[in-house]
Amino acid sequence: MADDRRLEVLRAIVEDFVTTREPVGSKSLVERHALGVSPATIRNDMAVLEEQGYIAQPHTSAGRIPTDKGYRLFVDRLSEVRPMTAPERRAIRAFLDGAVGLDDVVDRTVRLLSQMTRQTAVVQYPSSSRASVRHVDLVPLPPERVLLVLIVSTGRVEQRLVDAPGHDGGTLEELRNRVNAAVVGKRLEVASTDVGALLDAPPYAPGSGEPGAAATAASVVAALADLLRSEREERIVVAGTSHLVRRGTEFPGELSTVLEALEEQVVLLRLMHDMAEEQADVAVRIGRETAHASLAQTAVVTSGYGSGDVLARLGVLGPTRMDYPTTIAAVRAVARYASRALEQ
Repeated sequence: MADDRRLEVLRAIVEDFVTTREPVGSKSLVERHALGVSPATIRNDMAVLEEQGYIAQPHTSAGRIPTDKGYRLFVDRLSEVRPMTAPERRAIRAFLDGAVGLDDVVDRTVRLLSQMTRQTAVVQYPSSSRASVRHVDLVPLPPERVLLVLIVSTGRVEQRLVDAPGHDGGTLEELRNRVNAAVVGKRLEVASTDVGALLDAPPYAPGSGEPGAAATAASVVAALADLLRSEREERIVVAGTSHLVRRGTEFPGELSTVLEALEEQVVLLRLMHDMAEEQADVAVRIGRETAHASLAQTAVVTSGYGSGDVLARLGVLGPTRMDYPTTIAAVRAVARYASRALEQ
């Protein structure tokens, strides 16, 4: 019974501190929360919570604030996550349903998530480790150039201009057919290797056909192999770093290191990979749980999105003094609607 009551006291301290940004005292807990016990009992519970490391006193005569351990217990014991209202769900769906293509989905998702949570939003591009080539097109352009178009199973479309001296409609159509036969349906890593084999066989092997056709094929194959390699690179998009700057006082002496981690992105990618291993709909890392010194004063909330070959994570990063129930609900909802947008 005492443990349940102390959990309620901790919950009240977390909620009040998130709202007021001020250390919480026993008097305010009595006034704001129906805890059903005397102020003396609450003070005793706070003393136990402090001894156990769930709350701390920032300075003498002050109230108490949650520690990372306290936030973790609060998140683990959440019985309710604030559901999205019907208007909120409609707004999310309408905003994401208007997206055209993968880039647009990612761009809209990261902006939406930042606006909803007033935190820094991070969206990982769908992993291409299991992606495959859907189609390759070659569009002739004057004067002796070709527009190479690569469409991947994740929905991403990449284009590149290629010099193609001496090409004509017939040779270009044949090259298009041979390239598609060599790579369509194959994983990107395999396709980037297999497409090169075209240059070792007629009519593109040295001395086996028209020099112009061989030169065009060499240019197209080199450009396509480069696109396939770049598609396998992991990328993330970040929005809302201004929210961190506005709350810079919550990162005493550490805001610059947080911003550097966001710029480098390697730290965030590694953290998202780690969080993907958790068997949870929404994963939460608090403070030093991020395992990165530069993020030791932050909290990160992420969820997976996508389906099939389109798999990635999205989430938000902010100070540990975060409205966890609301943030978790927003991340979960946006992830679900982003997944639907990619399926369309």
